[in-house]
Amino acid sequence: MDNNKLLSAKNDVIFRLFFADERNQEFLISFLKSVLRLPEEDYDQIEIADPHLLREYPKDKLGIIDVKLHTKSRKAVHIEIQLSVTPDMLKRIVFYDAKLITEQLGSGDVYDTIKKVISIVITNEKLIQRSLGYHHRFTMYDAEAGVELTDLVEVNTLELPKLPDGTDGTVLYDWARFIAAESEEELDMIAQRNPEVGKAAVKLVELSADERARYMYELREKERRDLESQKRWAVKQREFEFAKNMVADGEPVDKIMRYTGLAYEDIESLRVVD
Repeated sequence: MDNNKLLSAKNDVIFRLFFADERNQEFLISFLKSVLRLPEEDYDQIEIADPHLLREYPKDKLGIIDVKLHTKSRKAVHIEIQLSVTPDMLKRIVFYDAKLITEQLGSGDVYDTIKKVISIVITNEKLIQRSLGYHHRFTMYDAEAGVELTDLVEVNTLELPKLPDGTDGTVLYDWARFIAAESEEELDMIAQRNPEVGKAAVKLVELSADERARYMYELREKERRDLESQKRWAVKQREFEFAKNMVADGEPVDKIMRYTGLAYEDIESLRVVD
């Protein structure tokens, strides 16, 4: 691996190492302020929490999130970064938010003790297909009546592929570009606009030179590549099974090629086997 390569904050391991580091709390707070609409005093005390979501029962599904924190007023904030958007992603976010609510209640607690739960979901693929905006804030809101049911749950989405080429003048844009950056040159361009992000860029470059961080980064990237390879293999196997059934049904080769995307030779090999 190139030891001069910038370790991008798009990698969830690097994101966690950077933003969950107490020494980088000023950058975390600046990022949070750019995304959220919280009272200023909420940022006076930010407590990084264990990213594991508590299990109510031994067989409960375990949830692990990238960064979990509490504000001064004990609002719970969950930040997750995903390179790929999966079909179940939004359901998983709802599950995490539900766990963050239920873990606040102990035996005998009253519902008045529940504090607001906020998710920030950062994706490297488009998530909200019906909108061109790169940032959305979702709440429990009746759009027709213009009435909010409650502010206890909020989900923010930040879609990196939707970032415009030029700045929109917001601090959020600069932080989104920081997370998306894959080279020091990109960071330098952001630093020229925003000194705060410029300081963060120096820290990210320092982290990129850390041997342990690079090792963890490479392990995570290998895991991701292996998972993608397994997915492609599974898809290929389904294509071969489908093609095999079509061959058995006497379907013409050109039709099988059109339906499965397999090459002529692959289809003919299935015919020979049969």
